[in-house]
Amino acid sequence: MASRRRAFAGNAPGTFFVDDTCIDCDTCRQLAPLTFHAVEGHSEVHAQPLDAGIMRLAAQALLSCPTSSIGADRSLELAPVIRDFPLSITPEVSYCGFNAESSYGAHSYLLRRPDGNWLIDSPRWVPQLAQAFERLGGITGIFLTHRDDVADADAYARHFSARQVIHAADADAAPLAQPIVGHEAVALAPGLTAFPVPGHTAGSMVLLADDQYCFSGDHLWFSRPLGRLNASRGVCWHSWPEQTRSMQRLATQCFRWVLPGHGQRYQQESVQRMQEDVASLSKVMLLAA
Repeated sequence: MASRRRAFAGNAPGTFFVDDTCIDCDTCRQLAPLTFHAVEGHSEVHAQPLDAGIMRLAAQALLSCPTSSIGADRSLELAPVIRDFPLSITPEVSYCGFNAESSYGAHSYLLRRPDGNWLIDSPRWVPQLAQAFERLGGITGIFLTHRDDVADADAYARHFSARQVIHAADADAAPLAQPIVGHEAVALAPGLTAFPVPGHTAGSMVLLADDQYCFSGDHLWFSRPLGRLNASRGVCWHSWPEQTRSMQRLATQCFRWVLPGHGQRYQQESVQRMQEDVASLSKVMLLAA
């Protein structure tokens, strides 16, 4: 629970505050950008919410903060806000919220499909969120992009008797998951493909869905400061040359959305434009080799 005694001095006066347990995961700034902003490696309250809509977004950020670093000086009715999750992005894709500290605040997603819904990476275990998944048809499969973002996948898998998949190179992080072997694409269901992209970790994969969505884990994301897709050598734990080659391979695949574990999600108007963006990023990565 956030502590007012440990709150940053730069927080705008008022109800919401951020304390010094913040890990700078960017979750609150994505959910409530009018309330929170970045300051030297952490978030602070830039402006207190002045209307009900902005207050609701700030409350969603409070619930999703992986380290409970966001607090409020007055009692907030959070039960209705909990019921907001998962938050719809498109008719098929929702953001789960309740980011986990064990995955450094990574996002997770619910992909709704007629043949069974998939959870991509995992939020922390929240019974009310599991109940929301039940109302949406439950979970058939859990796709783990890499070892860093497993979080409470086992708990959701047990609850829904769901199949888990992870690449064999990262399988020690999820011993109950089915390992995917090799570097070739693997069909998981009609329109659903596991596409290995080693680099960030040896077992990093993206999930490609219906020529529309790329659930990219920590392989790539949209950078607000740069205004383009990005990948980072500084958080590449396995091999930057391999991640660069993986990015070149990914540029040949079909999708219009990048839905990352960390960083901003991104949509392009066409598959071709997205392929151009990913190819451009691979060239930037080559220069950084």
